[in-house]
Amino acid sequence: MTKSPSHPYPVFARFTDVALRDGLQMETQFVPTRTKLEVANALIAAGVKHLEVTSFVSPRAVPQMRDAAELVESIDRSTGVHLSVLAPNQKGVERALEARVDTIVMFVSASESHNSKNVNRSIADSTRGIKEAAGLAKSSAAQLQGAIAVAFGCPFEGDIEPSQLIPIVDAYLQAGFTGITLGDTTGMATPLNVERTVTALLKRFDDIPLTLHFHNTRGMALANVLRSLQLGVTSFESSLGGIGGCPFAPGATGNVSTEDAVHMLEHMGITTGVDLPRLLDAARLLERVLGRPLPGQVIKSGDRLRRYDVVARSCKLIQQRS
Repeated sequence: MTKSPSHPYPVFARFTDVALRDGLQMETQFVPTRTKLEVANALIAAGVKHLEVTSFVSPRAVPQMRDAAELVESIDRSTGVHLSVLAPNQKGVERALEARVDTIVMFVSASESHNSKNVNRSIADSTRGIKEAAGLAKSSAAQLQGAIAVAFGCPFEGDIEPSQLIPIVDAYLQAGFTGITLGDTTGMATPLNVERTVTALLKRFDDIPLTLHFHNTRGMALANVLRSLQLGVTSFESSLGGIGGCPFAPGATGNVSTEDAVHMLEHMGITTGVDLPRLLDAARLLERVLGRPLPGQVIKSGDRLRRYDVVARSCKLIQQRS
């Protein structure tokens, strides 16, 4: 991480868009593969270089992901896009490796209750299974990313202490995972417990690559992104239009909107490498695909300076005519 001497934030931040996986998994109507590909191409055209595109999970559990292999194969990798996928078990990892994805994401919950609801296993059983599945990827070029669901709060058990995360992170690192994602699965994070958790983990695991995944269930997502930046975190997961949620967690609404987060950071002087007007075009495309207004805010009002310029020009024309 690099900070400017006069700037309390990193100079660059990276966003992995998860709309095609986390965003669409809650949709009851199947989105055709060619349509998902259109959305992926629109994100890539906007400069989003990291996409979590699907999940290699049982189609019975998540019907929306039944075209996982076909979608991965359809995306033009010559653009330099980095594709990650979720794989909940050994079979999922095998399928992901066959698809030659760049990163395989595996997950375990920070609370026993959510882990049981999510995968019908204890945390100990899940971490053992992850170690076994991770062994399959060691001879491949795929990176391994370890995700922890409900890392800041569980809808069944309440607050999650940082000490609960340490053995899970340990298990991931021992299994060869190179990065950790902390998921705010039901939007229970606040800037204060983000600070406590991130500080504790960075103290315990020096220089661990952390990615943060915030949901906007209670309108706290951008505030949490801001506090994370102040703590030196530069990698985030977000969702085009702010769509998404966990089907196994009560009240889990959408993720932080990619375009809202990019808009905030770019206007703070933090480079994201993303073209906001093109990103808004991608969000409007997704809105048409889903046939309803999306939760993101910037899609409704536009870039703050562009909108101001339009109003200023209109006022100038009125003055000239009068």
